[in-house]
Amino acid sequence: MNGPDKEEIQEWFKTLQQEICEQLEHADGKGKFISDAWERPGGGGGISRVLTEGNVIEKGGVNFSAVWGKTPEPTLKTLNLPPGVHPDFFACGVSIVLHPFSPMVPIIHMNVRYFEMSNGTWWFGGGIDLTPHYVDEGDAQYFHHKLKAVCDQHHTSYYPEFKKWADDYFFIRHRQETRGIGGIFFDHLKDDHGFTKRSRFAFVQSVGSAFAPIYTHYMKKNKSLPYGEQEKQWQYLRRGRYVEFNLVWDRGTKFGLETDGRTESILMSLPPQAQWVYSHKVAPGSPEQKTLSLLKKGIDWVA
Repeated sequence: MNGPDKEEIQEWFKTLQQEICEQLEHADGKGKFISDAWERPGGGGGISRVLTEGNVIEKGGVNFSAVWGKTPEPTLKTLNLPPGVHPDFFACGVSIVLHPFSPMVPIIHMNVRYFEMSNGTWWFGGGIDLTPHYVDEGDAQYFHHKLKAVCDQHHTSYYPEFKKWADDYFFIRHRQETRGIGGIFFDHLKDDHGFTKRSRFAFVQSVGSAFAPIYTHYMKKNKSLPYGEQEKQWQYLRRGRYVEFNLVWDRGTKFGLETDGRTESILMSLPPQAQWVYSHKVAPGSPEQKTLSLLKKGIDWVA
C-alpha cells in the first residue's frame, strides 16, 4: 500500500494524545487528566481525557477517537456521491480545547484527523488556532511564526494558504468578527499536486507535535500576569463568543453529532462558565476595544 494505513495513523494519534497530556500536566503543575473510554454503538469509540481545576487550566480536554460504520447522509451529500452509493467510513483523530483560569492566558484549539471510505477516498484535515481574551501582538506574532515554521518544513505554500483558510473558517459570521487571531486550517488533503499520503501524514504529525510546546509557552509566560474582576467579566463574554462559534458554525461539532458520536466528548470544547450581555459596549480606547479591533481577517502576523 502506498503510504500509511489507518492502523498506523490511528496508533500515532493515540500516542500524540498521551504525549500532549503529559506535557500539559507538567506545565500546569497541579491538574491531572482523567481518562474516560467510550464506545460508539455504530462502530468504534475513543478516549476522552479531561483536566479540571488545575493551576493554569480551568477546563481542558484532549480527545482521541476512531469511529467507523455507514457514512452519514449529510456527509454523502457533501461529497456529491451518486444516489444509492453508501460506502462505509473510518475516521480518527485528536481534538483539543483548553480553557485557562486567567483571562491573560489564551484559549487554544487543535484538531488533527484522518478520514477514509471503503470506495478508496481518503484525506487528512485539521487546524490549530489561538483565541486570546486580550490580544497581545507579540503573542500573536510568536504563534504565527511557529506555525509558519511548521508549514515551511513541508511546503512554502502551506502557511499562506492555510492561514487564509483559518481566517475564513474561524469567523463568527453573525458577529462579523474572527474567533481569535486565527492560525491554520486545512481539509481534504489528498495525494494530489505532487503530494503523497506519506507526505500529507508527515505534515499532520508536525502540526500535532507542535501543539504542546506552543501552548505551554503561553502557560508559563502569562499565568502570573495580574488581572481583576473587569478582566474576568470580559473573559466570560469572550467565552460566550467561543460557544457561539462551536455550536453554530463548527464542522467538527456537526460531524460528531451527525455520526452519533459521544455528546459529552463532542461538547467538551465548551467553557465551564460563559456570559452573554445584551447589547454590550466596550469603552473607547480600552484594552477590550483594542482586542475587538484586531479580531478581523487578513492581519499579517509574520511581516
